[in-house]
Amino acid sequence: MLQTVRHRHKALPSRFAYLMGMYAENYWRLTRVFGPQSLTLGRFLSKAGDGLDLTLEVLEQHPYTLDLRLSYLFHDEQSGRPDPSAHVRLYSDARMAEVTACYVSQRLEDVLGRFPSPKVAVDHRLRMSSFLGKWLEYLEQQGHSRFTLSPA
Repeated sequence: MLQTVRHRHKALPSRFAYLMGMYAENYWRLTRVFGPQSLTLGRFLSKAGDGLDLTLEVLEQHPYTLDLRLSYLFHDEQSGRPDPSAHVRLYSDARMAEVTACYVSQRLEDVLGRFPSPKVAVDHRLRMSSFLGKWLEYLEQQGHSRFTLSPA
Protein backbone atom coordinates (compact mmCIF):
# COMPACT_ATOMS: atom_id res chain seq x y z
CA MET A 1 0.00 0.00 0.00
CA LEU A 2 2.79 2.42 0.88
CA GLN A 3 4.48 1.77 -2.44
CA THR A 4 1.28 2.64 -4.33
CA VAL A 5 0.98 5.97 -2.54
CA ARG A 6 4.62 6.80 -3.13
CA HIS A 7 4.25 6.42 -6.92
CA ARG A 8 0.77 7.88 -7.16
CA HIS A 9 1.93 11.15 -8.71
CA LYS A 10 3.31 9.28 -11.71
CA ALA A 11 -0.20 8.16 -12.65
CA LEU A 12 -1.27 11.78 -13.13
CA PRO A 13 -0.51 13.37 -16.50
CA SER A 14 2.20 16.01 -16.62
CA ARG A 15 1.28 19.62 -17.32
CA PHE A 16 2.79 19.22 -20.79
CA ALA A 17 0.70 16.11 -21.49
CA TYR A 18 -2.39 17.98 -20.26
CA LEU A 19 -1.54 20.87 -22.61
CA MET A 20 -1.20 18.48 -25.55
CA GLY A 21 -4.62 17.06 -24.64
CA MET A 22 -6.08 20.57 -24.70
CA TYR A 23 -4.49 21.16 -28.13
CA ALA A 24 -6.18 18.00 -29.43
CA GLU A 25 -9.52 18.92 -27.85
CA ASN A 26 -9.40 22.41 -29.36
CA TYR A 27 -8.50 20.97 -32.78
CA TRP A 28 -11.61 18.77 -32.81
CA ARG A 29 -13.85 21.50 -31.42
CA LEU A 30 -12.61 24.03 -34.00
CA THR A 31 -12.93 21.47 -36.80
CA ARG A 32 -16.44 20.47 -35.74
CA VAL A 33 -17.72 24.03 -35.34
CA PHE A 34 -16.07 25.88 -38.24
CA GLY A 35 -14.42 23.29 -40.52
CA PRO A 36 -11.51 25.64 -41.26
CA GLN A 37 -9.65 23.06 -43.35
CA SER A 38 -12.23 23.50 -46.11
CA LEU A 39 -11.95 27.31 -46.16
CA THR A 40 -9.79 29.30 -48.56
CA LEU A 41 -7.45 32.13 -47.62
CA GLY A 42 -9.44 35.16 -46.62
CA ARG A 43 -11.86 36.57 -44.11
CA PHE A 44 -15.22 35.08 -43.18
CA LEU A 45 -18.05 36.52 -41.11
CA SER A 46 -20.38 34.54 -38.86
CA LYS A 47 -23.70 36.08 -37.87
CA ALA A 48 -25.60 33.88 -35.46
CA GLY A 49 -28.28 36.31 -34.35
CA ASP A 50 -26.69 36.88 -30.95
CA GLY A 51 -25.57 40.40 -31.88
CA LEU A 52 -21.89 39.44 -31.65
CA ASP A 53 -20.62 38.97 -35.18
CA LEU A 54 -17.48 36.88 -35.42
CA THR A 55 -14.71 36.98 -37.98
CA LEU A 56 -12.63 33.97 -38.89
CA GLU A 57 -9.64 34.89 -40.98
CA VAL A 58 -7.58 32.19 -42.70
CA LEU A 59 -4.11 33.77 -42.73
CA GLU A 60 -1.91 30.99 -44.13
CA GLN A 61 -2.38 27.50 -45.54
CA HIS A 62 0.33 24.88 -45.93
CA PRO A 63 0.12 21.12 -46.50
CA TYR A 64 0.01 20.28 -42.78
CA THR A 65 -0.69 23.60 -41.05
CA LEU A 66 -3.34 26.28 -41.16
CA ASP A 67 -3.03 29.65 -39.43
CA LEU A 68 -6.17 31.57 -38.58
CA ARG A 69 -7.50 34.33 -36.39
CA LEU A 70 -10.84 34.39 -34.59
CA SER A 71 -12.17 37.73 -33.44
CA TYR A 72 -15.32 39.62 -32.65
CA LEU A 73 -15.90 42.87 -34.48
CA PHE A 74 -14.93 44.80 -31.35
CA HIS A 75 -11.92 47.07 -31.52
CA ASP A 76 -9.38 47.95 -28.86
CA GLU A 77 -9.67 51.66 -28.08
CA GLN A 78 -5.90 52.18 -27.97
CA SER A 79 -4.75 50.18 -30.99
CA GLY A 80 -7.93 50.11 -33.08
CA ARG A 81 -7.40 46.40 -33.75
CA PRO A 82 -9.86 43.55 -33.14
CA ASP A 83 -10.10 42.49 -29.52
CA PRO A 84 -10.55 39.85 -28.22
CA SER A 85 -8.84 37.73 -30.78
CA ALA A 86 -7.04 34.41 -30.88
CA HIS A 87 -4.41 33.40 -33.40
CA VAL A 88 -4.50 29.65 -33.85
CA ARG A 89 -2.27 27.24 -35.76
CA LEU A 90 -3.89 23.95 -36.73
CA TYR A 91 -1.64 20.95 -37.30
CA SER A 92 -3.62 18.57 -39.50
CA ASP A 93 -1.09 15.74 -39.26
CA ALA A 94 -0.97 15.82 -35.44
CA ARG A 95 -4.62 16.93 -35.11
CA MET A 96 -3.79 19.72 -32.71
CA ALA A 97 -4.68 23.42 -32.47
CA GLU A 98 -2.10 25.66 -30.80
CA VAL A 99 -3.04 29.16 -29.69
CA THR A 100 -0.09 31.34 -30.65
CA ALA A 101 -1.52 34.63 -29.33
CA CYS A 102 -4.62 35.84 -27.54
CA TYR A 103 -4.04 39.56 -27.41
CA VAL A 104 -3.73 42.23 -30.04
CA SER A 105 -0.23 42.24 -31.53
CA GLN A 106 1.23 40.29 -28.62
CA ARG A 107 3.28 37.25 -29.41
CA LEU A 108 4.38 34.79 -26.76
CA GLU A 109 7.77 36.50 -26.62
CA ASP A 110 6.13 39.90 -26.02
CA VAL A 111 4.14 38.56 -23.07
CA LEU A 112 6.68 36.27 -21.40
CA GLY A 113 10.01 37.81 -22.33
CA ARG A 114 12.79 36.40 -24.42
CA PHE A 115 13.71 33.33 -22.35
CA PRO A 116 10.84 32.26 -20.06
CA SER A 117 11.23 29.19 -17.91
CA PRO A 118 9.47 26.08 -19.23
CA LYS A 119 6.94 26.23 -16.38
CA VAL A 120 6.03 29.84 -17.16
CA ALA A 121 5.70 29.07 -20.89
CA VAL A 122 3.54 25.97 -20.32
CA ASP A 123 1.34 27.80 -17.80
CA HIS A 124 0.76 30.64 -20.26
CA ARG A 125 -0.05 28.21 -23.07
CA LEU A 126 -2.47 26.39 -20.76
CA ARG A 127 -4.30 29.66 -20.08
CA MET A 128 -4.50 30.54 -23.79
CA SER A 129 -5.70 27.04 -24.72
CA SER A 130 -8.28 27.08 -21.95
CA PHE A 131 -9.51 30.47 -23.19
CA LEU A 132 -9.87 29.14 -26.74
CA GLY A 133 -11.70 26.01 -25.61
CA LYS A 134 -14.20 27.98 -23.54
CA TRP A 135 -14.66 30.55 -26.30
CA LEU A 136 -15.30 27.89 -28.95
CA GLU A 137 -17.81 26.19 -26.67
CA TYR A 138 -19.57 29.52 -26.11
CA LEU A 139 -19.58 30.33 -29.85
CA GLU A 140 -21.14 26.96 -30.63
CA GLN A 141 -23.83 27.49 -27.97
CA GLN A 142 -24.63 30.89 -29.49
CA GLY A 143 -25.18 29.29 -32.90
CA HIS A 144 -21.94 30.12 -34.71
CA SER A 145 -20.89 27.35 -37.07
CA ARG A 146 -19.54 26.57 -40.51
CA PHE A 147 -23.08 27.13 -41.77
CA THR A 148 -23.19 30.73 -40.51
CA LEU A 149 -19.86 31.64 -42.17
CA SER A 150 -19.88 33.74 -45.32
CA PRO A 151 -17.03 35.52 -47.13
CA ALA A 152 -16.53 39.02 -45.72
